Amino acid sequence: MPPSPPMPTQRDWLSIIALGVIWGGTFMVVSFALRGYGPVTVATARVVLGASALIALALVLRRPMPQWSPALIGSVIAIGILTSALPFMLLSWGQQSVTSAFAGLSMAAVPLFVLPLAHFFAAEPLTRRKAFGFGLGFIGAAILLGPDILAPGLSGNAATQAEVLPRIACLTAPLCYACGSVLTRRCPPIDPITLAALSLVVGSVILLPLMLVTEGVPVWAGAVPGTAIILLGLVPTAFAALLRVSVIRSAGSSFMTLTSYQVPVWSMVFGATILGEALPLRFFAALGLILIGLLISQRKPKAG
Repeated sequence: MPPSPPMPTQRDWLSIIALGVIWGGTFMVVSFALRGYGPVTVATARVVLGASALIALALVLRRPMPQWSPALIGSVIAIGILTSALPFMLLSWGQQSVTSAFAGLSMAAVPLFVLPLAHFFAAEPLTRRKAFGFGLGFIGAAILLGPDILAPGLSGNAATQAEVLPRIACLTAPLCYACGSVLTRRCPPIDPITLAALSLVVGSVILLPLMLVTEGVPVWAGAVPGTAIILLGLVPTAFAALLRVSVIRSAGSSFMTLTSYQVPVWSMVFGATILGEALPLRFFAALGLILIGLLISQRKPKAG
């Protein structure tokens, strides 16, 4: 008999709610940071501050260093690109033109994108149930993009046309995270906190030179964007990584999937109430289809 999954404690439930709020609020904080900094600087500050905090944490906790091999080095570099450098850059750039609610809602597609990738690359069969859930979620993602995405010139709306590539960028970010998730499952043995820190180091090595070339050395741009850019590196990146590891160890990785249902909801709540963003009807339709697809795809079949 396989061991039964661990029972979540009250602390686990509070942690999972906290993670949902933190990650859901990230897109609002990015919007504040973009008021004073360029997208490359926002993405770079996030990985550099996050890497610094996690490296310090790994040293304090005396996390073990891995046994390096060409396979592990390649995995760490690929995971760093796909889970920090590229998605952070895509989201920061996209949020110059789209709302934080849109960016947060797009993140709900991460576990759905994982399904076909895991089928081909992680030996996790795409059953009919999972395929149906993926199909519903894919339709939701298409609704989120909007009908003008296929023929933006027909609408005659310049503002709408200017959002086409940023929308695609925001929905490419969850695809990056999904690829990174599959690579993480296939990664050779390594401590999770060490892996999180090293992936952010990879992101820093890539984005820091890009920032210096394109946007220069950042300066203090005021209390709101300055505080926001610091919070991005320390809270949703470093602190949330530690909280995530704690929850997985205590309640299991399946329990962590509850954050997928929370993040888009919180991003829409913060976007509407704090930033005053409009929430088109298609946002709610997309959210419903994506979450229903996610629920169907992750539901375990009845025994017997």
